[in-house]
Amino acid sequence: MARGRKKEIAEVVRPGTGEARKHRRKLQDLTDSQVVQASLDGDSRAFGDLVRRYDGRLLNFVYRTIGDRERGQDLVQETFVRVYRHLHRFDQSKKFSTWIYTIASNLAKNELRNRSRNPLVLFQTIMKNWDADHRPLEWEDTQYKPDDLFRKRHLRSKVEEAVKQLPEHHRIVFVLREMEGKTYEEIAEITSCNLGTVKSRLNRARNNFAQIIAPMID
Repeated sequence: MARGRKKEIAEVVRPGTGEARKHRRKLQDLTDSQVVQASLDGDSRAFGDLVRRYDGRLLNFVYRTIGDRERGQDLVQETFVRVYRHLHRFDQSKKFSTWIYTIASNLAKNELRNRSRNPLVLFQTIMKNWDADHRPLEWEDTQYKPDDLFRKRHLRSKVEEAVKQLPEHHRIVFVLREMEGKTYEEIAEITSCNLGTVKSRLNRARNNFAQIIAPMID
């Protein structure tokens, strides 16, 4: 990625003072599509708001897909560069979140293809009923006692260890569904797979995961 383009992205997310903070609060009340339109209309701070909305979420997704946080940060930045460059092409009748996740997913898949070794995927959720809850499970909870948190973090490390062993083509759908809480339809659009393929891969990933994790926590 060109250094000049990185600098350009950095400029639009640089924190401001006074009027800038007031304007940022105004942007926070808008939907993604409204912020996109504001950016297209010439609002120089609007794109920075999109970056703030998605930076952390995309990094979690990409990191858990490729297993390398530093490289993940590069890919997330490249995602925003591509979004910035092609924002005028975004179909505003569709969800912005699906569009940006599609770009990040494609970059992550390209990264995996370019590796000679199997990449790691770190996964932060485990669900008792895979189909009953569409929301990702949070690991940290301040209501837990210290010893409970220790056990929870230990379980998390075992989950991450197990997910490293999932086949590459199952990882993205697994993370999108169980970590990001995406619907089957959104995953299908992000991964360019039909709904049946998404459900099939997710079912196999869940079964494989269960078989791998069982002896680790027995």
